Amino acid sequence: MAAIESFDNIHLDLSKENGKCRFAENGLGWKPAGGGEAFTLDSSNIGAAQWSRAARGYEVKILQRTSGVIQLDGFQQEDYERLSKIFKSWYSITLENKEHSLRGWNWGKAEFGKAELTFSVQNRPSFEIPYSEISNTNLAGRNEIAVEFAVNEDSRANGRNGAATSGKGKKASAGKDQLVEMRFYIPGTTTQKKAEGEDAGSDADEEEKNAVALFYDTLIEKAEIGETAGDTIATFLDVLHLTPRGRFDIDMYDASFRLRGKTYDYKIQYEAIKKFMVLPKPDDMHFMICIGLDPPLRQGQTRYPFIVMQFKRDEEVTLDLNITSEELEGKYKDKLQSHYEQPLHQVVTYIFKGLANKKVTTPAKDFMTHRQQYGIKCSIKASEGFLYCLEKAFMFVPKPATYISYEQTQSITFSRVGGAVSALSTFDITVHMKGSTASSQFSNINREDLKALEDFFKLKGLRVKNEIDEDANMLAAAMKDEAMYSSEEEVVGPKADRGSADEDEESVDEDFQAESDSDVAEEYDSNHESEGSGSDESGVDNEVDDGEEADDDDDEEEKEAKAQQPPKKKKKTA
Repeated sequence: MAAIESFDNIHLDLSKENGKCRFAENGLGWKPAGGGEAFTLDSSNIGAAQWSRAARGYEVKILQRTSGVIQLDGFQQEDYERLSKIFKSWYSITLENKEHSLRGWNWGKAEFGKAELTFSVQNRPSFEIPYSEISNTNLAGRNEIAVEFAVNEDSRANGRNGAATSGKGKKASAGKDQLVEMRFYIPGTTTQKKAEGEDAGSDADEEEKNAVALFYDTLIEKAEIGETAGDTIATFLDVLHLTPRGRFDIDMYDASFRLRGKTYDYKIQYEAIKKFMVLPKPDDMHFMICIGLDPPLRQGQTRYPFIVMQFKRDEEVTLDLNITSEELEGKYKDKLQSHYEQPLHQVVTYIFKGLANKKVTTPAKDFMTHRQQYGIKCSIKASEGFLYCLEKAFMFVPKPATYISYEQTQSITFSRVGGAVSALSTFDITVHMKGSTASSQFSNINREDLKALEDFFKLKGLRVKNEIDEDANMLAAAMKDEAMYSSEEEVVGPKADRGSADEDEESVDEDFQAESDSDVAEEYDSNHESEGSGSDESGVDNEVDDGEEADDDDDEEEKEAKAQQPPKKKKKTA
């Protein structure tokens, strides 16, 4: 056998570019075909090797003694015998032939190995997840755990000599389409033995624990998620977050920061920070720090492109950074200080600015409300919040956190929406976007801020349409017409045709005149009584009069009888 064995068209760790792989007695190496930095692995660091089918043919997976995984993909089936002799003769390792499960089941057994998590179906591996690719994990539900994968395009540019392959995301960055999250459903409980002393067999105590919680704790330990406490540059405890809602501890590291809560735990790279804003709250008691992220933070099915923290204005802190003087003078010169004794929100801002190297954005100085504040109290649909006018964009916080750049704004419309009472004291702003029909509406803004907003938008060169003044002019014209109409009605009112109302009044007057001028005597008029009593023309008239007098007597008797009835009723009720 020759001293060197070479293989062409081999891909290292799922890379797009192929290269030449060479094996020798002292180790192996890979060099990209187009030129570039070569990768080498010493024979003493080769712990095990596996042969299996892969995307580009067959793959040799090498498990390092330092818990790393190397994947060489692109071999042909006939290369197995040749490679088996190489590993047996030079490295004293058996090239194990691994057959993957092809059943397609989504249930199986998860096993924690030295360098990777293996999901097996019927004792055959279905897929493997190297610990180096796991960036974070969270308990997403009662029996559900979410595993997030690192995305780091710059990892391969950092060099991969020897054991330097522990950089997160080195394989996930191989393609445009990347797997960023996977979820496992783990029901039931399990027992965990607590051994004390040397005798861990019979005297071990068994503790019942949720299987998903044990899986979570084991994965955090194996994947080494988050740096150790000694690597923490600064820590802020129990910080109130408005988005996502809750209290989190903030651990700040060299390249990332971590949010630790009771339920969720996030690790965020500083490279993901795209915007950093410090916004004073209009209550003059708090400051809000808003951090824009890309990719956004995920909590279950919800995505949060902005993190909103809230700090008390007068809360001060004394902090010494966990960093050496050499690093402070070299890497963080003019960016960080070793000691801080200032308000808490300022210290957090300074450290984020120094570590993430991001510009701090504050509200524009050219705009203030009628109460001399930067935040405008308003609402998006049913969510109340505060709108800030920055130098280059609008920002609405806390939820839903909305960022609108002035460059993307087509026009702004002031309008009055709502009932008669609210419309007099508030107005709405509708921001129309360029190149689309989308718009954002901010409602219930105080009427006294209209002039200041209109002047600020014109100062920024934005197109403004004020429908409130148009409505006011139309309303004034309508009120003027109504006043003229009512004054004309007062002048010509008696001559105007008012329908049946005038007819009723005229008929009443005629009846009144008819009663006074009529010669016909009514039944109970005095003229009628005098005529009836002096008439002797017939006996019929006399009989009629007598009958009427008899009826009158009967009526009087009935009245007396009715008058005596109420006392009887009172006795019955008593």
